[in-house]
Amino acid sequence: MKLGRISVEGPDGEEARLVLVLAEEGRVVDLAVAERLRLERRGASREAARRLARALFPGSMTAAIGLGEEFLEGVERAAAADVGDASLPLGGVRWLAAVDPPVMRDCLAFEEHLKNASARLGRQVPDVFYEIPIYYKGNVGTLLGHEWEVPWPGYTQAMDYELELGFVVGKAGRDLVPEEALGHIFGVTIFNDFSARDIQGREMESGLGPAKGKDFATAVGPWVVTVDEVDLMGLEMVARVNGEEWSRGRSGAIMWRPEEIVAYVSWGEGLQVGELIGSGTVGRGCGLELGRVLRPGDEVELEVQGIGVLRNRLGQPEAVRWRPAPRQRSG
Repeated sequence: MKLGRISVEGPDGEEARLVLVLAEEGRVVDLAVAERLRLERRGASREAARRLARALFPGSMTAAIGLGEEFLEGVERAAAADVGDASLPLGGVRWLAAVDPPVMRDCLAFEEHLKNASARLGRQVPDVFYEIPIYYKGNVGTLLGHEWEVPWPGYTQAMDYELELGFVVGKAGRDLVPEEALGHIFGVTIFNDFSARDIQGREMESGLGPAKGKDFATAVGPWVVTVDEVDLMGLEMVARVNGEEWSRGRSGAIMWRPEEIVAYVSWGEGLQVGELIGSGTVGRGCGLELGRVLRPGDEVELEVQGIGVLRNRLGQPEAVRWRPAPRQRSG
């Protein structure tokens, strides 16, 4: 099934709602409304039905996934019921980031991407990438939804996209082996790790992971597809800029399988329900590999077979109000 998050106008302003996406029918089902209507038909008062429906279908994808099988069974009931006013046209909703994870990580798991990017930067791929599935932790506060504008920070002149998958964790666990870890993946989404290449390059000279080069924006969506509906190793992946195809690849080219990545993340630290783990960029899946850069106003569209299309437009560069002044070396 396909599950997303939208924004609707409520009595206290905009609020997040979970939806079941019926893309082939051109509509979504507001799950909280559908459940309220079902309960009312069974004799519940409107207020009691509303409370129960919101408990089963909160606006948080993480909270909903944490309910386990009860959540998925509730979605199946909604899909089979007369949803009435809970049905909304697909093209008329405002999408939120498909997930609201407690932790976000992004890997470097496609060898072709590593080789291409390293060659552009004039260096070899370090051995460590062949020894462990390296990742960094990102900023969950700057996740963007489908059709959102991407902010262009004033500190960068080299903006880039990255064509990736995002794995959503469905169950907590620690020190998992890959065979166990596969069962901890709830679903998959499209993950666009927007990157400010110029400042990223400077930051990485420090020996620490990226910060300003990555943390300003990551687009996720348009929705999450549960793992029972897709072959994680057989997905065609395409990126277009202003309608022109720039990138094409397949998920099966990944060097570290999804279950190996999840198992590694769980080692000594443990997984949390709702975590989002980026696969890393598929080979030739970003402008850096191609010698191309994005411009203000460009529309970036990522499409993954069996999931959908995630589309975002680049905003205009923001004004710079302050820059840190370089310090002098002592001694």
